[in-house]
Amino acid sequence: MTDRIRLQGQTAIVTGGGGGIGRGCAIRLAEAGANVVIADNVPERCEEVAARVREAGVQALPYPVDMMDGDATHAMIAAADKAFGRVDILVNNVGGVSGKPFLEQSERSWQRHIELNLMTMLRCTHDVAKIMVREGRGGSIVNVASIEATRAAPMFAVYAACKAGMVSFTRTMAVELAEHRIRVNVIAPDHTVSPGTKGNRGGPVDRSTWKVNSPEEQAAWQQLIPLGYEGDELQCGDAIVFLSSPMAEYITGVLLPVDGGTWASSGWMRGAEGGWTLNQGLRFSAAPPKEG
Repeated sequence: MTDRIRLQGQTAIVTGGGGGIGRGCAIRLAEAGANVVIADNVPERCEEVAARVREAGVQALPYPVDMMDGDATHAMIAAADKAFGRVDILVNNVGGVSGKPFLEQSERSWQRHIELNLMTMLRCTHDVAKIMVREGRGGSIVNVASIEATRAAPMFAVYAACKAGMVSFTRTMAVELAEHRIRVNVIAPDHTVSPGTKGNRGGPVDRSTWKVNSPEEQAAWQQLIPLGYEGDELQCGDAIVFLSSPMAEYITGVLLPVDGGTWASSGWMRGAEGGWTLNQGLRFSAAPPKEG
């Protein structure tokens, strides 16, 4: 059974692979036996993750790149193809968001959100799928969306629209590329500890500088997330290894939440005295309503 989760000899490209979810994906893919291309705009992060990949006994290609530069992105994929002669797994992870009411957001901001969260996925999928078709082995493409793709997201309208677009694109590509045995799936994380959420947006990842949740903040996570805690980058990596492995060979076009249950709860929150409330409002009991 363990061989069904192994990826020996395969090559994976992880965009935004230098930190957060991308870092977790790169590490887990390497531990499963894949060589990994780490594409990230921070060179120090590329090198740190490359070192972790090599510790797993596989090859790493750190590739500093601005993913919003189309020519640079095409060059990164060509370099991966030249270095390894194949690409079997693509993780479209790079993305980002800046919260602001839509009516206060500029058109330039819309364009940057679309370029970073949607166009990067389209470019990489277009180039990598052609390599997969050429090699004739099939492949796995996993897009990293967000739970915001499936619900209203005040302050994040354009970002959420891009993520919803990722989900739709995933399903269409699952159908279009099926004849080439290329499977396309999407994960939807929610609250996940990452450099960005901890204020470490630039430079090397330095966990020693990250803010530790206060007891009040931890209690809030326990209310909001059914499993009671924020997610970890490696948990997303585990999901992507599964979706890229032979164990998922008959799975394509699916949306997999990796969120501790927040999508399932859909507004239900754990009350202070236990039990569940809807949006911290009225508590519902199992008792039948009184007649009259």
